[in-house]
Amino acid sequence: MERFGLAPEAEAAIDRLLVLLEADDDAPTTVRARAKALDVHVADSLSGLELQAVRDARRIADLGAGAGFPGLVLATALPRARVSLVESVGRKCAWLERSIAAMGLANASAVNRRAEDWPQGLGAHDLVTARALAPLNVLVEYAAPLLAQAGALVAWKGRRDAAEERDGEAAASLLGLDLAEVRRVRPFPGARDRHLYLYVKVGSTPNGYPRRPGMASKRPLRAST
Repeated sequence: MERFGLAPEAEAAIDRLLVLLEADDDAPTTVRARAKALDVHVADSLSGLELQAVRDARRIADLGAGAGFPGLVLATALPRARVSLVESVGRKCAWLERSIAAMGLANASAVNRRAEDWPQGLGAHDLVTARALAPLNVLVEYAAPLLAQAGALVAWKGRRDAAEERDGEAAASLLGLDLAEVRRVRPFPGARDRHLYLYVKVGSTPNGYPRRPGMASKRPLRAST
């Protein structure tokens, strides 16, 4: 955490999250031991701060928030940002609410909705984040309607996949986004094949998007279609 120059209060909030993660059997992740979670979850989340679009964000939607990474970590690292942790599963939302309370975050809230069924979020964000959620083309479709013009999608990914990247670029071209950067990151010693995909909204999202819930993954936009 020292690498990112976090304020002492931010470090203390993350420490409280790690304590809760170890103690709460309902935490929706298999990585709960403090030392491993500090690397796999916290440091990986903080790697997003390498991107200016993340550091400058003020209205963030973290999709498929699950156990709260990167959303909870970004909320404490970026106290001037407002972070919506979007999660469709009720028990995971309950965990997020407990975590927000334990961390003392005033700038984060859990949203128990699907990304495609959240009208209040349309066009309202300058940053959408997603980690370990879906292929790039699906993430692009989730994010595009939620982004304001010039807003950014940042997707945390592992090893690069050429076919997935082509599908992601095809979806982005259709939905008004442009792939600006693929940055390799090394959030902790021993980390391998970690990449951040940065898409920027450069045009309007066509009518008809978002499609109804589930369609982005059932009938994904592909380079071949």
